[in-house]
Amino acid sequence: MGALTGRTALVTGAGRGIGRGIARRLAADGALVAVHYRADEAAARETVASITGNGGRAVLVRAPLGVPDDARRLYERFDAALAERGEEPCLDILVNNAGFNRRGSVADVRSEDFDELIAVHARAPLFLVQHGLGRLRDGGRIVTISSAATRVALPESIAYSMAKAAAEAMTRALAKDLGRRRITVNAVAPGFVKTDMNARRWATPEGEAAHAALSVFSRMGEAADIADIVAFLASDDARWITGQCLDASGGVGL
Repeated sequence: MGALTGRTALVTGAGRGIGRGIARRLAADGALVAVHYRADEAAARETVASITGNGGRAVLVRAPLGVPDDARRLYERFDAALAERGEEPCLDILVNNAGFNRRGSVADVRSEDFDELIAVHARAPLFLVQHGLGRLRDGGRIVTISSAATRVALPESIAYSMAKAAAEAMTRALAKDLGRRRITVNAVAPGFVKTDMNARRWATPEGEAAHAALSVFSRMGEAADIADIVAFLASDDARWITGQCLDASGGVGL
């Protein structure tokens, strides 16, 4: 049996990139994974197919984030997807991964972009936890994907960096609040990872080489690099780790 057999996980933004990698790894470890997506159903179905094709279990959950009443609507669909499989509407692992970036320095960042970044990266995770507490079993795991941008200055993405910093502050507060239930709450901060969201960074050999050189390992990260860390935090092996943000940048900025 896998380390997560008998557990249910919800991974937001699991249709592509890091989210897909996390969903696949948690499923490989035995979890039933709810693959959340906002709009790209084809990509989300590819994630589910890759899981079930390898003997894993997964369900689809479609819901927008960063809009009013998003958490309630997401969990309604989560509960319905589990009910179709005859499963209890329970949750053991919540991975707040869904995200995006809107570039802009302090001189040109737009207020509507700032509001949307905060809504998706900070407000949505907070209320997903709040609305999920009745489903989240004692001893559960909450993992939020942050960014090395909270540690390494990226003036061209100031609003994104601020939104991720808010998520890290949430992580520490929740860890203290939920410790009485043995629920661990941690964050993971990737650096430059080869995903669609970062496609412009590795669109050319020169661009990829420049970003790879920022890591002490002289390569860009892969989704699996982040997924393996999340899987560790989701496991019993990480039971004594909470309130932390694990740097997963490959040593960028050391």
